[in-house]
Amino acid sequence: MGRLSGKYALITGGSSGIGLETARQFLAEGAKVAITGRSETALEEIRQQLGDVLVFQSDAGNVFQQQELIKTLQAQWPRLDILFANAGDVTHRSLEEWDEAAYERLMNTNFKGPLFLIQSALPLLANPSSVIVCGSVSARIGLPQSSVYAASKAAILSLARTLSAELHPRGIRVNGLSPGPTETPALGKLGNGVEDDKLREEIRSLVPIGRLGTATEMAKAAVFLASDESAYVVGTDLLVDGGVGNL
Repeated sequence: MGRLSGKYALITGGSSGIGLETARQFLAEGAKVAITGRSETALEEIRQQLGDVLVFQSDAGNVFQQQELIKTLQAQWPRLDILFANAGDVTHRSLEEWDEAAYERLMNTNFKGPLFLIQSALPLLANPSSVIVCGSVSARIGLPQSSVYAASKAAILSLARTLSAELHPRGIRVNGLSPGPTETPALGKLGNGVEDDKLREEIRSLVPIGRLGTATEMAKAAVFLASDESAYVVGTDLLVDGGVGNL
């Protein structure tokens, strides 16, 4: 308890899954927390569940909305100690099924939006502070139907490394957190209709330890990266994946 006492934390995509559980864990560790999501109704429900948390309706793939989010936060908080760019589009499709609109939507959410969110947050980020981007073990493996998704995660993890080199003189640490297959609502949004169950089983079979991860396991890893315990961790990609990426 208290590992994040006095820290101000922003979590995008905080209305479900890993983001929501991370908000719970951050609050339990003493942080002041703000979350974003697309659904106003869902955000209000979460606010009532979590209590003392700021909620903002925001599309993580919309650059203007990311800029406005930071402006709004600047008016309410003195600084930002933790930024967890967690919101993501998990669409998986065969190569033949991709079209430009779906590609743009996924890349905007998974890469362009987080890039400009971090840029906008620079004046608010404290020295020291921790930026965490949500990667995926998919960036390291060749899972069928994950082409665009995996490429977006490879891009955001590369960004974490390069921004680490650029921003560490300002006291800003940037790291990636890469979940393996995790039991969250997003898992049900991977495919298209009848192929969903087949794809889920294929993903589950990838995990050497024989089970999916939990949102709590991912959130605990985020707490570590957000806390001062990881002060010597810079530019890394923390795999929390049941061995998928290494075994």
